Amino acid sequence: MNKLTLTTLAVLAIILLSFHKLDRGIDPKYQSIEDLKKAYMVDSKNWPAALVDSTAVYTPLTALPSAPVISVKDQGKLELGKILFFDPRLSSSDKISCASCHIPSKNWADKNPLAIGHDSLTGKRNTPSIENVWIQKELFWDGRANSLQQQQIMSIENHVEMFQSTKTLALKIQKIKGYEILFKKAYGSRQITLDRILDAIALFQTTIVSKTSAFDRFINGDYQSLSDNQIHGLHLFRTKARCINCHNGPYFTDLQYHNQGFTFYKRKREDLGRYNITKLPEDVGKFKTPGLRNVINTGPWFHQGIFPNIQSVISMYNIGMNTPYRREEYKNDSLFPVTSKLLKPLNLTKQEQEAIIEFLHGLSSQTTTITPPVMP
Repeated sequence: MNKLTLTTLAVLAIILLSFHKLDRGIDPKYQSIEDLKKAYMVDSKNWPAALVDSTAVYTPLTALPSAPVISVKDQGKLELGKILFFDPRLSSSDKISCASCHIPSKNWADKNPLAIGHDSLTGKRNTPSIENVWIQKELFWDGRANSLQQQQIMSIENHVEMFQSTKTLALKIQKIKGYEILFKKAYGSRQITLDRILDAIALFQTTIVSKTSAFDRFINGDYQSLSDNQIHGLHLFRTKARCINCHNGPYFTDLQYHNQGFTFYKRKREDLGRYNITKLPEDVGKFKTPGLRNVINTGPWFHQGIFPNIQSVISMYNIGMNTPYRREEYKNDSLFPVTSKLLKPLNLTKQEQEAIIEFLHGLSSQTTTITPPVMP
């Protein structure tokens, strides 16, 4: 074999290797998927650096932390909270409970584009999952509630949700035979008050948590728990795809508010989001970042449930989301929505998008099985 032939073969080998890497969409820093796997099959502190913008609120990814522990003395309160959570008599129609929208078998969401409540009325936003709600300092898509108790009051009283006056709720519950003994067991006396009702439900909500996922097993050292493509997706999630800028930390959320371009400004479906609470122009169209644990199971996605499948979500991120065009009439409008600068076109290949989706499947855990309690 002459020198020219050897050179030609060498060039062909390089070209083939390049095509292989392009086909798999592997970061050019790595010669093969095996090299990429080696970079991640180590302590997560030594993983390749995440590509994070300076303006992002960033916490490294970690395994699922321990959930709150309910003390023995609070078991009666927990039992009461669970019953109240499932009791439709907390609504004016006696038909809608907290569990009507936050369904355990549906990862504590409801699978509807928009929430459906009292008298079959449709709300203006998608029902968020309350899985891991205990980590939230502000509740709802726009953060208008500062505690679980405040969130309950707003949901119970809302005319599109449960439409029940909290001023008369305690009296209503007092008339139900069997609740007095449950309150006695929970609080040491038979007195039924609104504060006790809210407190018990809030305690139950803190037990609604994710279970261990394949990602958790991987980051804890079980390097066979994620497939090659899922490891590739994890790398893309932390680098080229830029997901890590907002979806980080143990629950894959920065707990911040961002405008993703779907304010529908001056249109029928307009929703100004966080601005409605703060009245700050920079908050127009901003909504809280949801956690991604079990995200595959909680569609349709976004605050108005406009994305019916996860492929459409990733495709939209790939083009940089939506950037509303500022027409002349809005030139000096201080409330014209501005899409987050953290969102940019990604140029992800189809294979790369599929790898990210497969990684998101690795954040799923066993569905919670709860037998609805017997109502008093």
